[in-house]
Amino acid sequence: MPAFKIIHVAVGVIINERQQVLIAQRHQDSHKGGLWEFPGGKKEESESIETALKREFAEEIGIEPTKFHPFTKILYHYPEKSVLLDVWRITEFSGHAEGREGQAIAWRPLEELQMWDFPEANASIIKRLALPTKIAITPDLETIDDLSSLISQYGKLGIKLMQFRQTQLGQEKFDIWLRQAISIAEEAGVQLVANQSPEFFDRSLSKGLHANSKTLMALQHRPVSTDSLFSASCHNLDELQHAERIEADFVTLSPVCYTSKYGSNSELGWEKFAELAGQVSLPIYALGGISLSDMSLALDHGAFGIAGITPFL
Repeated sequence: MPAFKIIHVAVGVIINERQQVLIAQRHQDSHKGGLWEFPGGKKEESESIETALKREFAEEIGIEPTKFHPFTKILYHYPEKSVLLDVWRITEFSGHAEGREGQAIAWRPLEELQMWDFPEANASIIKRLALPTKIAITPDLETIDDLSSLISQYGKLGIKLMQFRQTQLGQEKFDIWLRQAISIAEEAGVQLVANQSPEFFDRSLSKGLHANSKTLMALQHRPVSTDSLFSASCHNLDELQHAERIEADFVTLSPVCYTSKYGSNSELGWEKFAELAGQVSLPIYALGGISLSDMSLALDHGAFGIAGITPFL
């Protein structure tokens, strides 16, 4: 493959209260013309990526992003050029969105995004936007019946993704419970990621793998294929940066608030959470001592959503 200079592109994702995302159609005479994209454009050498994001949205869409957070970075090599998509989640803006360069724009429901409507480099953005804003983590349970009742409750709460975690079980029993949990969850409309060692992961049993922080830091590369989700538990910047480096799809960051598990003076607080979240480009879920009512607070501080045990019990 020829070596191309990498084109650094600022990209913005805006999701409204109806869970619709703003997209724009590329001009027919442009690269991948006629396909849809998330708005943005090339960063000039003399400007920061944040400045480029604001400039491109003002010029192309007629709005000014006022609050935005890193979301993901995607390096993609087309046969004719290489691009680095620097994607930001825009949570606040001023102005009214319109196609100022004659391009069509639309607010598309998240569940209707189709990868073939977009340039190939956008596939990872669409995959991550399909993540829910709420992830339930199972507490240690005594019986399968308890697990069945809990998953049914998750379904009624609208939970779409659950981290299956049972620290009291050995590997053999964990697999037995996981198989039964899959069957129960399918009926409730809930998908599972398994919190277990990568060596025991079976992609036929769950949607993905979750690694605790110790396992995460021992990994040298992504332990599952891109067809499966890979998530990890993080508590500090080193862990976040390592998760980003080995291409985790999302992470949890904890503890945000006080929890008995970690004790006093161990909580990050919302300002520290926002500081850490702003230094990596991947979806981060706030975890630890929070409730469902903290969702707006979490989103305001750069979280993609919230995760936990107690918020969903």
